[in-house]
Amino acid sequence: MTQEHQRNQQHHGDRGASAPVPRPSTAVVTGAGSGIGRAVALELAEAGWSVALAGRRRAALEETAALAGSGATTLCVATDVTQPAAVTALFETVADAWGRLDLLFNNAGTFGPATALEDLSFEQWRNVVDVNLHGAFLCAQGAFRLMKRQRPRGGRIINNGSLSAHTPRPGSLAYTTTKHAVTGLTKSLSLDGRPYDIACGQIDIGNAATEMTAAMARGVPQADGTLAAEPTMDAGDVARTVRHMASLPREANVQFATVMATKMPYIGRG
Repeated sequence: MTQEHQRNQQHHGDRGASAPVPRPSTAVVTGAGSGIGRAVALELAEAGWSVALAGRRRAALEETAALAGSGATTLCVATDVTQPAAVTALFETVADAWGRLDLLFNNAGTFGPATALEDLSFEQWRNVVDVNLHGAFLCAQGAFRLMKRQRPRGGRIINNGSLSAHTPRPGSLAYTTTKHAVTGLTKSLSLDGRPYDIACGQIDIGNAATEMTAAMARGVPQADGTLAAEPTMDAGDVARTVRHMASLPREANVQFATVMATKMPYIGRG
């Protein structure tokens, strides 16, 4: 039994009713078919969580489930987070399977093309906004609805922000704009979730080694116009941070966490 499971029992038992039946903690991880989403899903599964793996590619989700091993409790739900009906179906599936949701890791995202503003098409802009902002909103809304009505009520939402929620990279207008907006989403969810025991935090990540950051080793544009290789870090370090945030009792919250490659050009970027 994990510390989170023990805390859940102690916390709910203190409310005066008979001790609740032990239950596993349940989570939804979006973008779980690769990268940070896969790393977080595997970390949670190893810690004993029941994890719903959401993403557009079922085959990739099934690969994640296989990596978690036969002892893990996983549920693969092919989901396009830009489609309201698909997101509704995701949370209905979780409610039907497990009866409740304790954690949403709101992770699905896309960078989009690194290009000058005048060359960024509306379709490219809209694709990034649809995934990073509309998708984050829809998933947060679905989780919030379920967490509000379940008994015991409450849960936790962790949004994947980015260092770009603070400081942009060259040619990243759409991505940076959406990640700044995610910070507003996080703050509003934190406030609106208080009456319902729903906590919300955000993890801002810099250069975790995934498919999206493969170009870092070859060199990426810097603010002074040069190309430079940048250090990366193991995505497992991100996953362990998310697990820590998720394992806190409901009375405590990591509002914002920054996890980055120590020597990447962020502090002093410019």
